[in-house]
Amino acid sequence: MSGGTLSPEAVQAILDASPFIAFSGLKVVSADLARGEITMRCPMRPEFERRAGSGQWHGGPIAAVIDTVGDFALGMLVGRGLPTVNFRVDYLRPALHTDLVATATVRRNGRSIGVADVDVFNEQGVLLAIGRASYAMTEPGK
Repeated sequence: MSGGTLSPEAVQAILDASPFIAFSGLKVVSADLARGEITMRCPMRPEFERRAGSGQWHGGPIAAVIDTVGDFALGMLVGRGLPTVNFRVDYLRPALHTDLVATATVRRNGRSIGVADVDVFNEQGVLLAIGRASYAMTEPGK
């Protein structure tokens, strides 16, 4: 899929076609093409716990959510998922007994590199983590 934009339903279809992302249960909540912003929700699963029975998210799944949501903030604008070039995460507080709600905003939609910032909240709207990622905007093989 390339060229054009992706609707929230098309983004969800791509997410659902990925075994890893489908396992995570990541769902599109809202998308605003004009603002370059997308919000997704990821349910807590026992497999995502830092320690069994703790209800605390391990940092790895949080990072995966940030990478995926950032990718599709740009991907919905260009019509396809994008390869990650680099990303970083700052964990601000533990994610305990909550689903994650992540909102990504496009900061740069360049010809070769795109950048998205991602804020991750708990269900009460408390900011838990922030991330910034860059993605390769050129199509593979070009």
